[in-house]
Amino acid sequence: MDNPWLLPLWIALGAIPGALCRHYLIIFFAENMGTDFPFGTLFVNLSGSIFMGFCSTLDENIPWLNGLATVGFIASYTTFSTYALDTSKLWQQKRYTSALSYFIGSALGGCLGLELGIFFANWSSGHLY
Repeated sequence: MDNPWLLPLWIALGAIPGALCRHYLIIFFAENMGTDFPFGTLFVNLSGSIFMGFCSTLDENIPWLNGLATVGFIASYTTFSTYALDTSKLWQQKRYTSALSYFIGSALGGCLGLELGIFFANWSSGHLY
């Protein structure tokens, strides 16, 4: 990157739409699936893991794209702090099965999603391993 001072701009330009996507997807899921289970946060965490795997594989050597997509958009889109909060709320409500399902499903699904994103990035660029 010729001008390292532009990196914060790229990050900010990615973060704004990432945060807005997260916000409106969570609202969409709540309105369409109810609020008994944090489906929106689960969806965002799993899809964000796929995006992270894909983008971090493709843009690792392109600083501005890494700032825009990985650090900006995806980091503000994914909600693992909300994941912890939602798990805690379910636990405090004594909804132990939901809390454990959500906690384990997000963690395992996120790791699998990351690998799936890496696979798709390598496949799309013809670099299958």
